[in-house]
Amino acid sequence: MVSYSLFKNTFLFSFILMAACGNSIQPKVDSQKSKIITENNSNTAAVTTPIKTGADNYNQYLPLLTNKKVGIVTNQTGVINQSDTSHSQTEHNYISIVDYLLEKKIDIKKIYAPEHGFRGTADAGELIKDGKDTKTGLPIISLYGNNKKPKPEQLQGIDILIFDLQDVGARFYTYISSLHYIMEACAEQNIPLIVLDRPNPNGGIVDGPILEKENTSFVGMHTIPVLHGMTIGEYAKMINGEKWLKNGVECKLTVIPCTNYKRDTFYSLPVKPSPNLPNDQSINLYASLCFFEGTNVSLGRGTNKQFQIYGSPLLPKEKFSFSFTPEPNEGAKEPPLKGKLCYGEDLSKAPKVKQLELKWLIKAYNGTEDKSKFFIPFFTKLAGTTKLQQQIESGMSEDDIRKTWETGLSSFKQTRKKYLIYTE
Repeated sequence: MVSYSLFKNTFLFSFILMAACGNSIQPKVDSQKSKIITENNSNTAAVTTPIKTGADNYNQYLPLLTNKKVGIVTNQTGVINQSDTSHSQTEHNYISIVDYLLEKKIDIKKIYAPEHGFRGTADAGELIKDGKDTKTGLPIISLYGNNKKPKPEQLQGIDILIFDLQDVGARFYTYISSLHYIMEACAEQNIPLIVLDRPNPNGGIVDGPILEKENTSFVGMHTIPVLHGMTIGEYAKMINGEKWLKNGVECKLTVIPCTNYKRDTFYSLPVKPSPNLPNDQSINLYASLCFFEGTNVSLGRGTNKQFQIYGSPLLPKEKFSFSFTPEPNEGAKEPPLKGKLCYGEDLSKAPKVKQLELKWLIKAYNGTEDKSKFFIPFFTKLAGTTKLQQQIESGMSEDDIRKTWETGLSSFKQTRKKYLIYTE
């Protein structure tokens, strides 16, 4: 997910903001405060009450950190709105939660970084090494690669752990997998965990095939649909409540909720959640287009329209008039189909999707001459089931495929209800 930004207002983060996934942010309104946008059919009305994330509700968790040795799981998305704090105003609107807590004399001992690293600039799947933050001098423990779960010695000396990452509501977005391992390690070491909740930019969309246990991986750890329609705080409650942690252990969990947030409100992220999700459109299309990662089709890595376009040299230009050529850039040092002219579709201006869409995947499959080379094994991990590939290869329509999800989705929604914090 690259450094090119498609946001309307672009400016560089300072080291204070630790602009990990590229250095652009996109305030949704002129005041640069996140605001509630309530969707009523085709009409959209702005409400002046700003959404406060769990991190912004610092008065609820600062007392829990007093005189404690603190560890924090975060990256460039862990920011606090400066205008809502006593921090002096600067040209930037947000401050890293790490810097904020240090200003408040909280004794932070270690930073734990997920996929893409503490600054969020690493490629998807890139090996991240342990290190030291150049600004604060704090040690950084990588929670990706071979060390997805903190070892006991890596948690030694920690009294309490904070988790503050911005999720996007998709099963294969690995921040919820990191959450699982953090909760498991905290439970085993008897360390309390505070999750600072953040809105789900894909709202309450619950859709897609349910993961089958035999297809469990780091891009799908739980028997949930592709789009789960929960915030990360609600999801943490579900992990505990459904006994998904190893040996049925339970984490001592505190969720600091958002305020002024409802599930049907639109939320524009102030910071890119990872390098290849540069704007609202890419986040909205992410779950639908991510399936192309399991095919021979590019979804725009190595361009400035990641997760907003798709294409392949094997798609006929007569039917797919849009073209692009992936080239190395930040977040995609070796993009799939690097240097090859791809034909496909540009969805950067497509209407917002309100479900998991299969139409582009099916269209690309049907348009490929040698269909035997279209899917690669990673597709099953993303889908969480072997059935979806089989259904597409057999020629099933999208409507018929969606009908096969209904029973699983109905069951999941009943389970999900027990853990919801916000209004549906």
